[in-house]
Amino acid sequence: MYKGIAASRGIGIGSICRLIEHDLSFEAKLVEDPVAEKKRFQEAIDSFVKDTNAMADDIRKNIGPKEAEILLGHAVMMSDPAMSGEMFKMIEGGQCAESALTAVCDMFIGMFSNMEDEMMRQRASDIEDVKVSVLKKLLNIKDVNIRKVAPGTVLVCKDLTPSMTSQIVKENVAGIITEVGGNTSHSAILARALEIPAVLSVPGIVDAVKDKDTAVIDGTEGDVFINPDGTVLSKYLIKREEFLAQKAELEKFAGKPTVTADGKELELFCNIGTPRDAKKAMECDGEGIGLFRTEFLFMDNASYPTEEEQFEAYKEALETMQQRTVIIRTLDIGGDKEIPYLGLKKEENPFLGYRAVRYCLDNVEEYKIQLRAIIRASAFGKAKIMVPLVTTVDELRSVKKLVEEIKEDLRSEGIAFDEGIEVGCMMETASASLIADLLAKEADFFSIGTNDLTQYTMAVDRGNADVANLYSAFQPSVLRSIKNIIECANREGIPVGMCGEAAADPLMIPLLISFGLDEYSVNPVLVLTARSIISKWTKAEADELAAKIMAMDSKDEIISALKAAAK
Repeated sequence: MYKGIAASRGIGIGSICRLIEHDLSFEAKLVEDPVAEKKRFQEAIDSFVKDTNAMADDIRKNIGPKEAEILLGHAVMMSDPAMSGEMFKMIEGGQCAESALTAVCDMFIGMFSNMEDEMMRQRASDIEDVKVSVLKKLLNIKDVNIRKVAPGTVLVCKDLTPSMTSQIVKENVAGIITEVGGNTSHSAILARALEIPAVLSVPGIVDAVKDKDTAVIDGTEGDVFINPDGTVLSKYLIKREEFLAQKAELEKFAGKPTVTADGKELELFCNIGTPRDAKKAMECDGEGIGLFRTEFLFMDNASYPTEEEQFEAYKEALETMQQRTVIIRTLDIGGDKEIPYLGLKKEENPFLGYRAVRYCLDNVEEYKIQLRAIIRASAFGKAKIMVPLVTTVDELRSVKKLVEEIKEDLRSEGIAFDEGIEVGCMMETASASLIADLLAKEADFFSIGTNDLTQYTMAVDRGNADVANLYSAFQPSVLRSIKNIIECANREGIPVGMCGEAAADPLMIPLLISFGLDEYSVNPVLVLTARSIISKWTKAEADELAAKIMAMDSKDEIISALKAAAK
């Protein structure tokens, strides 16, 4: 048995297909016709950019905008004169395209790899991906066509790259095993979105197996068996049927209210990234939208999107949701999200720098375009405005002041909007948690972003494998922070929701019931699972469990106790 990280629930049984890294060696030679070589290189770049943009479109349509952003960044990177221009200069000097590409990419990879900031080191990985993809174009190397793998295939690879992502046909892939990646990695997010069982970070698995080997994956426990004996295979065939039966049992929760075992009604919303995703939320029985990420509008454009472009997008989502709540988060840019035309300067530590509401309040005229579009769209549904990365009361007050100014303008212009549109804030920083009592007097609602709240509370870069063991919403400090935020909201009588991944975690849900969370916002495919878990707990039972958990001082002890109490 191999052990890894349980990244996507379910039992996968099938035949292995290894996605092996190719030999990309080449002969570094001088070229006699630089013009022809530049033409060959440009054709490779054009083909790469075209294919990459097409794959990004597929990912956006079939999975979501967050995954598509990575590929779009790769296309932009290769089109950047700062990078490709140096390569063309080397070709003009007589180097072959492969040598020029490798030399320039390796220079940037070396530069970024030595930086302390994890995001910058991640940029090195992105450049490596780009280098490999363009080299394959130049060397005419074809990858395994993942689209055409047979039904019942288990994909085994070092890592599931964005280009692999776009090719997966859900019905054909029984499971995914990788050598790297964690619960918040791209591979894990993808697998959960596609509902494919996955176990990640299994050391040496690619070399340990052969194509056509039989694999059994337990994506709930993190176990992998290769060519298991009859006893093990029979056990997991039964477990797979039980899992599928449980999944089918969830259908009885479709169309039902979200209610605890003792009758308390809660709200179960969805997280989305495009107006089209609202349709998925409706199909999955979401009761509203707890987080509408607006970054796609900005990342898909070559320039700042106009008020009309934004208005139409927000209006579409609101009309799709048919008077259900839609919480629209204003631009959350910076950190790991870059938009070239905004001209954000490079920072040593962008996650602690010029991002989100900080950028927006420094660029008021642009910010007012977005706020005005949201407020206008509020005439077509139940919209709320959510401000990201709030760390001070003054930031929230500044946004509310802008909202009032825009309302006054719209009144004078005779343009309809919801006079009662609410303005709330993301609770995702240690500062916000510590002043939750003050923010609760100013905000119309709270929404807890557990991904960033965990990152900032624990001082842990969630993309850094070396400290991944510390990144958990079940750390005592994070649980205390969540509890405090909810209690402060409840005391002031404002709604409080959660849009981080913890909102759908079966182990976390009873604690959230006890703490008094009003609204749970999850990936659309997890709506029925979350509703089912909520229905199993009374407030009294949740309170009893929470009292024991909050007295514990270690993440591992807490998770073990929650697993023992799970329903």
